[in-house]
Amino acid sequence: MGYIEELRKIVGHRPLILVGAVVVIIDEKKRILLEKRKTTSYGKWGLPGGLMELGESTEDTARREVLEETGLTVGKLNFIQVDSGRDRLVKVPNGDEFYAVTIAYYSDEISGEIAMDETESLDVKFFPINKLPSNIVESHGEIMQKFLKIYDNI
Repeated sequence: MGYIEELRKIVGHRPLILVGAVVVIIDEKKRILLEKRKTTSYGKWGLPGGLMELGESTEDTARREVLEETGLTVGKLNFIQVDSGRDRLVKVPNGDEFYAVTIAYYSDEISGEIAMDETESLDVKFFPINKLPSNIVESHGEIMQKFLKIYDNI
């Protein structure tokens, strides 16, 4: 059992502040990797990532979550932004609520083959930067827009 599950036993469904990380992954063809969510934001496309466990750095969290959800290993992580605020309240179908503090990174250093975790994702695939799906998790769309501004200057 993970940290969050143990914490929920104590506090129930009350809102918490939870820290997580996501990664904008770019392949050699300049495409962005997205996953179609199965848990939070069901059916929407989002960036690979998730919530921090005890003792992890945000970089550790980003790498672990990418590996778990996509089967890919990420190399160097480059900081994009910290995403947080009143409008980042997440309500999970079981009644749990949390305010997400999300550290966003990007990387073009990836290795391995895509191996989707069917417990967390409906699909995982690369999209051309100029042909992203419209059904994207709102906060992840905002992170990608910020990334594209940075990416244009690299």
